[in-house]
Amino acid sequence: MMRFWKRAARVLLASALLAQCIIPRCRAAVWDEGDIFKGCGEMCVALTFDDGPHETKTYEILDILDKYGVAATFFMIGENVSLYPDVARSVAERGHEIGNHTYSHAYLSDASFETAAMEIEMCEDILYTTVGEVPHILRPPGGIYGSAAIEAARTFCDIVVLWSIDTRDWDHASTEKIVNTVEKNVRGGDIILMHDYVSGTSHTAEVLDIIIPLLLSQGYTFVTVSDMYLNYR
Repeated sequence: MMRFWKRAARVLLASALLAQCIIPRCRAAVWDEGDIFKGCGEMCVALTFDDGPHETKTYEILDILDKYGVAATFFMIGENVSLYPDVARSVAERGHEIGNHTYSHAYLSDASFETAAMEIEMCEDILYTTVGEVPHILRPPGGIYGSAAIEAARTFCDIVVLWSIDTRDWDHASTEKIVNTVEKNVRGGDIILMHDYVSGTSHTAEVLDIIIPLLLSQGYTFVTVSDMYLNYR
């Protein structure tokens, strides 16, 4: 019975999202195959963080976001949620959006429908159990996907979210390089890809302490992916 109500809630939420999205004027070829979202809007930016939660790095990022009163979107790996449930709960409790990044960080380019659906649902279930939320947005690891993955996302009423600026923090880019990448390329409606877990050295938190006040001073507003999706006109 609980599974039924989870599905019913998901369908209602997804229907509301789809009903309110305005496709024209969105930046960067926003839609592909009908439900691949890359960002749209005017003078708003969405910060997104993949691959967490992490026992220490996620908290560092949360503290910077709190410092500036900024909300962001965290695409979580199910296995990491099971390892660090308290961190996942902290992300939700601090008012940030949580998205699905598959259970095991599975690349979905050649995945069968069954494999993609299993990865999506297992991540969904651990998030529901841990934070009491059913995510309605999915970011495929690496931003790669096949037709079966898209069909699986549709089955779960997930909106597939990509990005328009890759900071390459995952490649251990320096603080200066990441800041320059954002500053030179940012435009209204961008979804910025970052990570709250990177193997080895990560400059993500210190970058945030630079780019957030910089973009605020330029008139940008920070929103979650769903806020951008729902409110753009």
